[in-house]
Amino acid sequence: MHTCLNVGVDVAKDAVVVACAEHSFPVKSVPNQRSPLRAWLKSLPAGSRIGLESTGAYHELLADLAQAHGHPVFLLNPLDTRHYTKAMGTRANTDRVDAELIARLIAQEHPRLRAYTPPTASQRKLDRLIRRRATIVRLKGTLKLTMCHLGGFAAELKAVVGKLDALLAKIDATMAVIAAGSPHHQEAQHRVETIVGVGPLVGISLTNTLERVPFRKADAFVAFIGLDPRANDSGHKTGRRRLSKRGPAELRRLRFHAAMSAIKTKVWNPIYESYRTQGWSTTASLVIIARKIARAAWSIHHYRTTFNPERITQGLT
Repeated sequence: MHTCLNVGVDVAKDAVVVACAEHSFPVKSVPNQRSPLRAWLKSLPAGSRIGLESTGAYHELLADLAQAHGHPVFLLNPLDTRHYTKAMGTRANTDRVDAELIARLIAQEHPRLRAYTPPTASQRKLDRLIRRRATIVRLKGTLKLTMCHLGGFAAELKAVVGKLDALLAKIDATMAVIAAGSPHHQEAQHRVETIVGVGPLVGISLTNTLERVPFRKADAFVAFIGLDPRANDSGHKTGRRRLSKRGPAELRRLRFHAAMSAIKTKVWNPIYESYRTQGWSTTASLVIIARKIARAAWSIHHYRTTFNPERITQGLT
């Protein structure tokens, strides 16, 4: 009787390198295509655990096929695997070494990892559009910053920025159409958008994330976004708290911008000013508001309610 294996996969565009923590299977390279991947997955014992890094879109085919074959899949943050590699004292950096380290990590840490659940087609499209939109926003900001002190390019810069704005508008319209295609998503999004300061873009990103990942509590959602404070204590030392900044950076950016909009309203401004009065910096106060918005979104989505302004003063963080 075969026992399940712990398999690590280093993913690239054209091929994946696979290794087994138990050394029952040799390290091998498999083309990153449907037929070869399915044949390899069939050779594994049932229930084998498969770990791989989240690498753009290259990991999606293998992750979906493995989950469909009944193998638990764990998507890893590349930063985590990099730290794990350094902790193990590994000096080489090759596809084979990476696959072996991932297999070892899965063997040791799988009880505390969340198994991968494939998103629906609409959820995947929205996620890709949100990430592509973030890239365009960064490019637009970089372009304006680069050209701001150069004279003689105002007309050309305006034309390029106008094209980028048109592209962003088209992406927003496309996301709205996709969201409207699912009555369940649209209803959940409308509930989330009852939060003062949350508009359509933030509403779509919040709802898409909350529908994709079954967070058990609000703090788990906050941690997923990377808005959770990281302790830095040792002995009698109480170090400065900083955000963990783990998870999707664009989700954090959108929450922060939602907080910037929210503090201009009658609902959130008194809370923001109270933190400023207590000595919190502008940025720290905005982060607190962003965290409250995330918690409110989780509660609204989980309990299928709408925003209640009277509850935002409870449990100040």
